[in-house]
Amino acid sequence: MPEAEENLILVSSHIDTVSTTEGAGDCSSCVGVMLELARGVAQWAHTFKSGVLFLFNTGEEEGLDGAHSFITQHHWRNSVRFAVDLEAMGISGKSTLFQGTDYWALESFAAVAKYPSAQIALQDVFRSGAIKSATDFQIYQEVAGLPGLDFAYTDTTSVYHTKNDKMKLLKPGSLQHIGDNMLAFLLHSAASPNFLKNAQQQKQENTEQNKAVFFDILGKYMVVYSQRLATMFHNSIILQSLLIWGTSLLMGGRSGLVSFGLSCLSIILMLIFSICLPVVVAFILPHICPFPVPYVANPWLIIGLFGSPALLGAFIGQHIGFNLLKRQLRCVYSRTKPGLTHNTREYVIDLEAERWIFKSGFVQWLILLILGTYFKVGSSYIALIWLVSPAFAYGFLEATLSPVRLPKQLKVVTLVLGMAAPVVSSAGLAVRMADVIVGSVVRVDRNPGGLPDWLGNVIVAVAIAIVICFMFVYLLSYVHISGDKRTLGLLLCIFFGLSLALVTSGIVPAFTGDVARSVNVVHVVDATGIDDGNREPLSYISLFSNTPGKLTKELVDLGDEDFFCGRNMTTDFVTFTMKYGCWSYKDSSTGWSKSEVPMLRVESDSVTDGARQTVILVDTKSSTRWSLGINKQEIDDFTVQVDSEKLVLLGDKTEVDGWHTIQFAGGKNSPTKFQLTLYWSNSATETSRKEAKEATDVPLLVKLRTDVNRVTPQVTNVLEKLPRWSTPFGKSTSPYTLAFLTGLRVNI
Repeated sequence: MPEAEENLILVSSHIDTVSTTEGAGDCSSCVGVMLELARGVAQWAHTFKSGVLFLFNTGEEEGLDGAHSFITQHHWRNSVRFAVDLEAMGISGKSTLFQGTDYWALESFAAVAKYPSAQIALQDVFRSGAIKSATDFQIYQEVAGLPGLDFAYTDTTSVYHTKNDKMKLLKPGSLQHIGDNMLAFLLHSAASPNFLKNAQQQKQENTEQNKAVFFDILGKYMVVYSQRLATMFHNSIILQSLLIWGTSLLMGGRSGLVSFGLSCLSIILMLIFSICLPVVVAFILPHICPFPVPYVANPWLIIGLFGSPALLGAFIGQHIGFNLLKRQLRCVYSRTKPGLTHNTREYVIDLEAERWIFKSGFVQWLILLILGTYFKVGSSYIALIWLVSPAFAYGFLEATLSPVRLPKQLKVVTLVLGMAAPVVSSAGLAVRMADVIVGSVVRVDRNPGGLPDWLGNVIVAVAIAIVICFMFVYLLSYVHISGDKRTLGLLLCIFFGLSLALVTSGIVPAFTGDVARSVNVVHVVDATGIDDGNREPLSYISLFSNTPGKLTKELVDLGDEDFFCGRNMTTDFVTFTMKYGCWSYKDSSTGWSKSEVPMLRVESDSVTDGARQTVILVDTKSSTRWSLGINKQEIDDFTVQVDSEKLVLLGDKTEVDGWHTIQFAGGKNSPTKFQLTLYWSNSATETSRKEAKEATDVPLLVKLRTDVNRVTPQVTNVLEKLPRWSTPFGKSTSPYTLAFLTGLRVNI
């Protein structure tokens, strides 16, 4: 139909992957699903009001190039009304909807998805910048302004961009899951005139009004409601809660206010102790285990290593608050209930303190709900559920309207009824987030050796402690007068001791062949500072890891390769800096030639009206993948051009740590010679020529890394000897196995 040709639903994924992996999950699985979707959709296309366009793009791993090229240059770009992106951050599990732009689109998906998996909390985390990554969906949304949905596998993220992203580990059920959901969604949306109408109106309306809260329940049902409704509902609950607390405290008088303050103190003590104990463990692990992060291959170990001390610390902190409450209540009851016997009074005080500790959970979740609503955090629905459900159960089964009546012991049914909805809605998310965090620890150190070994453990420990404090606040309030305090402490200590014994002894390995440690091997040829052709470039084999920890264990298998390691083995790869690693000069002079060494040559250097301008010829030789760093402390602006065509124009230059970095990745026919024109800052014009000439350590003005996708003989030798539990890790900023470095200093 002509109408369908002018109104397209774009289904997109990328066919490329990084050089270190087969790319079974990221994203061959997506491509396979799209091919099956195309076959299924074609059978019903005659009924469509909107066309369905399947885009198999490339260049995603190098900077979302394919998606950007299509949405800015292809003649079909103006016909696209809606975008669906399929991605992978792992290799198994459900394909989760983790980004969605509009209420109507999310509602359409929820109405037809057979096995919905969606979580706005993942969208909040992704958009906060905590996960340093991006998908093609970002291009469709930010560049083209398209509404859409973004899906990704998130289980077993530790294999992401490594050799273990392979067909052997890919779960067919994961492909079937996204295939069933997407086929139903595409058939529904393409045939619906309302879907097309909503997509066309989206650009004309305020996008803030279209935002929605979304999550699934046990993978069977999907809840979607507008952000505006969420804000209204949250504000209503907040107001009612504040009124109830205010009235209660007013009726309780000074003693009630003091008890309320002590119950709030118990929350703070609980959080402090819960964080401190696992953080101590996090600091100790690198010193007593073969690897600083000994749980990556077996994430369940974090329950014993960090969960047990966190829960023990939470109970200790809460118990201190419980005892402080008892001391306060003794004073109150001795004054207001003098007729009670000592044993009766102590029993009643225990019951009253237990209730205050239980109600302290309302306070912490209310605070979280207020903050989430104020900052419009979509996942604040979690705080709403954890506040309303236990509060309703408590009010229905426990609350008394008469202050004269003595308190009774909390009923177990109150806990069960109050916790059912929160646990069902949050337990799966907590497990999924823990898996993502543990998987990310494998590649947490973007500048190898730049972070302390304990940092990854601390991140995991603190995350677990916070989750435990919030999720166990109600349950732990039942323990203080139950007589099971010592049993709980003993069980937690035993569980922690067993987990610690397993990781320190190596019985449970930190890494395996299927979940490996990130270890990269790069043949580096460094020609920085060599201005003539008489001196030989420095050539060596570089070994580094994005996973915390030294490379001691790897060197056991590389003993005859003459590696020497340390923090003095620094290599500036332009896009990152190796601050700890290993070098070997053995047989490093073979596998490359001087004709491949890139060149930076000054074509002209002039000053006109006090403004200095330098033109540099950049020759990357045979490489069509390179990274160029420009010193923004010295340079105000610059342009890059090929022949007469300018690739980079003046203006809008950002910087990170004083450098602006350009990354280029092209095909075999891409240009290799560029003209770089530098416009110096006014303060640098005079100092660069005078002071820099007198300096002994002159900083670089321009630095260049070119990559060649070739494995040299010595790199092959090293890779073959590395243990099976290690794997190269690739990303857009990573060099290939052969990298050339060069640069020009400020005093050119």
